[in-house]
Amino acid sequence: MSSKIKIGTRGSKLALWQANFAKQALADIGVECELHIIKTKGDKIQDLSFDKIEGKGFFTKEIESALLKKEVDLAVHSMKDLPTAKVEGLVVAAVSARENPADWLIIKKSSCQINNTLSLPENAKVGTSSARRKAMLLDLCPSASTHDLRGNVPTRLRKLQDGDLDAILLAAAGLIRLELNLSEFEVVKLHPKEFIPAPAQGVVAYQVREDDLDLRRKLKEIHHPEVAECTNVERKVLNLLEGGCHMPLGVFCEKDEMGNFHAIAGYAATWDSPIIRKRLSYSTNFQLADDLFKHLQS
Repeated sequence: MSSKIKIGTRGSKLALWQANFAKQALADIGVECELHIIKTKGDKIQDLSFDKIEGKGFFTKEIESALLKKEVDLAVHSMKDLPTAKVEGLVVAAVSARENPADWLIIKKSSCQINNTLSLPENAKVGTSSARRKAMLLDLCPSASTHDLRGNVPTRLRKLQDGDLDAILLAAAGLIRLELNLSEFEVVKLHPKEFIPAPAQGVVAYQVREDDLDLRRKLKEIHHPEVAECTNVERKVLNLLEGGCHMPLGVFCEKDEMGNFHAIAGYAATWDSPIIRKRLSYSTNFQLADDLFKHLQS
């Protein structure tokens, strides 16, 4: 292993926060790193919603390619963006602690109706390009209409501020990590067991070449196995459904203090179809994803 690890990352503020977080975590165990910004397909195509972009891994594929070519040594991803299919020669060697996994509804104060469902006005215009968020929102608030919204987190907040949308949906993790001032908006913090998040939402994944055993050993020192126990369940359900970021699927798993696993999934055939919700609790995560998948199919 060279003296300085090259971290491959996207260039958005949130991606750079995650990459710098990884850089500091590795510095704390004596591993020096430098960042290399890589533009992905998802960064280049800003005029289409996620479900209209062909293929999977449109926020990760170019970084994985650089990893395989040895242009970088470590890829840092939002785990929810990482496809579940194994890439030959690469492995996820570690995951971060989990930030708040929930979605938050950010509402213009002039649009907020505190006594209405989700504090939204009738016929609210809500911005999101996520098929999952569209499906979850319409399930809870059928009168709302969804409008495609792309761009990084600060850009989306500006579009809410300056445009005719009443609200937007964003991951709590990104808002917390970027320490954004949301005082000019009303914030509805959606419960992850009701408004089910994307598999592995709030978790950062550290991906390396499979044969880079030295770096894999180092990453074990910053790995959070208790998080992996839950994200493995969430991502396996996604894998069994053969879905990607565009699939209207939410899965959330947590482990209680007694060691039991509780998982909930919400799945829709399309973003405007009814959601099927299933919950299971097991004393182990073994077979939990498989059985949850079977229940969603029944």
